[in-house]
Amino acid sequence: MTLRYYYAACTLGLEGALADELRALGAGDVEQRRGGCAFTGDLTMGYAACLWLRSAVRVQEELIRGPAHDRDELYKLAKEVDWTQSITYLQTLAVDGSVRDSFANDTRFPGLVVKDAICDQMRDRFGKRPNVEKDRPDLPVKLVLQGNEAILYRELGGAPLHKRGYREIQHKSPLNEATAAGLLLLTGWNRQTPLCDPMCGSATFLVEAAWLATDRAPGLGRSFAFERWKDVDVDAWRKLFDDAEARAQRGASKLPPICGNDRHPGAIAIARQALTAAGLADRIEVHQSDVAEFVPPTRPEMVVTNPPYGDRLQSDPVALEQSWSALGRFLHTQCQGATAWALCGNADVTRFLGLRATEKLPVKNGPIDCRWLKYEVDARVRE
Repeated sequence: MTLRYYYAACTLGLEGALADELRALGAGDVEQRRGGCAFTGDLTMGYAACLWLRSAVRVQEELIRGPAHDRDELYKLAKEVDWTQSITYLQTLAVDGSVRDSFANDTRFPGLVVKDAICDQMRDRFGKRPNVEKDRPDLPVKLVLQGNEAILYRELGGAPLHKRGYREIQHKSPLNEATAAGLLLLTGWNRQTPLCDPMCGSATFLVEAAWLATDRAPGLGRSFAFERWKDVDVDAWRKLFDDAEARAQRGASKLPPICGNDRHPGAIAIARQALTAAGLADRIEVHQSDVAEFVPPTRPEMVVTNPPYGDRLQSDPVALEQSWSALGRFLHTQCQGATAWALCGNADVTRFLGLRATEKLPVKNGPIDCRWLKYEVDARVRE
């Protein structure tokens, strides 16, 4: 077995959940870093990571690292990689990068240097070079240039891993699928008890919870860049994929009661489309009503939700107070004895719940600094 070095990226705050997922997959040398985890494994470990990781947004294989004090050193380093192992000159590539404290001021110039090295290598060997394709390249290359060191990765997924294939239309305040899954993992939900999202938006929590409970791999409904590479192990990938399909079939009967609600008809329409695309339309109920009036068909033991918390400078404070107060009434009247988790990026609104958080986990939701807040709802009905 050839040991390979990988890096999986995730939303800030979900590194612990991602590390647990990697260890459960059998990855070696798992090391938490800011915004992701490094790990090791064979070729198929990279495939398994793309197929099974719920909280990751990218999986990258390190190809080389070395000194890059200037343009010439970076070019030379990039040319040391045998790119013909990944693609032919008839295929496409793209180079993305991040730069910090290096000889370059931004990512464009070093990205062009790496692209030139790859194309020159192909032209030297075959007389032709691959084209650049920004949207769906066969070989997405990642350059990390920090100080005087460069690291080159190839990205196994292609499109970000949160793009599961069930959500084409976005709600105006969408929660990234991988972020939703990572937040669910942080709750410690046992995957067998009734779960509810009373302000479900486009149903991201509902789908991710259902797939988690039924042991469905999040990558089953999409393709990956590595499938187009020359060195793909087709038999190993087919075995992993077939095993994931079998596990999903076996787990389909294990779905606990899961339901959702939202007061906006447009959000409910998007939620139903997502549930249909995820194969869950006839298994998860979604309702349209004000959250304070919502009565779940089954009393939930776990509540997860992403309520509106707005922008501190531009949001309507009265509307936010009403939303969080209504959520508080729902929790007190319909969820006695339940555990509730709410994502919030505005500490000023949480007091309207009428509950005290027992945990406050920092996490990013896009550019917003949030807290994933845990509440134990008193089993006694509030008067």
